[in-house]
Amino acid sequence: MSPEAIKALLEAVQSGSLQVPQAMEKLADLPFKDLGFAKIDHHRSLRCGAPEVVYGEGKTNEQLQAIASELVGRDTNLLVTRVSAEQAAAVAEVIPEVEHDPVARTLFLRRGPQPKPPERTVLVLCAGTTDLPVAREALVTLRAMNNTAELLSDVGVAGIHRLLAHQEALRSAGVLIVVAGMEGALPSVVCGLVDRPVIAVPTSVGYGAALGGLTAMFGMLTACAPGMTVVNVDNGFGAGHAAARIN
Repeated sequence: MSPEAIKALLEAVQSGSLQVPQAMEKLADLPFKDLGFAKIDHHRSLRCGAPEVVYGEGKTNEQLQAIASELVGRDTNLLVTRVSAEQAAAVAEVIPEVEHDPVARTLFLRRGPQPKPPERTVLVLCAGTTDLPVAREALVTLRAMNNTAELLSDVGVAGIHRLLAHQEALRSAGVLIVVAGMEGALPSVVCGLVDRPVIAVPTSVGYGAALGGLTAMFGMLTACAPGMTVVNVDNGFGAGHAAARIN
């Protein structure tokens, strides 16, 4: 339950439009709800400013249906990452209005009162089209956390003029997330062009010596451009969550 939802609940009790027993029922599982196979953290919004996010990979369809229904039933934004098409269809059976992004492999549904979004936009860039699943995961995460976010795709260093054509957008962003595989050079270039926080995301894109994203990650970790932060390989969600907090 978000701070905004709890504030609305208390105001409803104060105004008399909601009775105390009804309010207590809504708050009964505020710390967490034990489903047996999962403990749903309904208190996370109050502690951390954003609700619990569900990692879909490895969960059964039935588990995802139960978890998603519990979160949505508490007027909490629902974000599920790394879902298959089969998992997405299963959740849509019980929550028809959920939004499925097949590229990002996410499910999202906005519920309840929302905080005012930050003034600045978070800009997500990806070096190549193959990096889009990770970039779009970051994009969906940002929007789920009530940030305005935009995407620039296919602006890698193999054609640097494609990036330089967007310098005004680079400079006006509040935070930049830069997603790249292969040698992972793009974040260093971007970091040398802006005075904003830059979060680099290595992807597992590339031939043999790319080592499943390790080469890109090592390149980002040893970059000469100062002020850059690096998250784990393919972790678009982690980058989006960090950028939302910064923004």
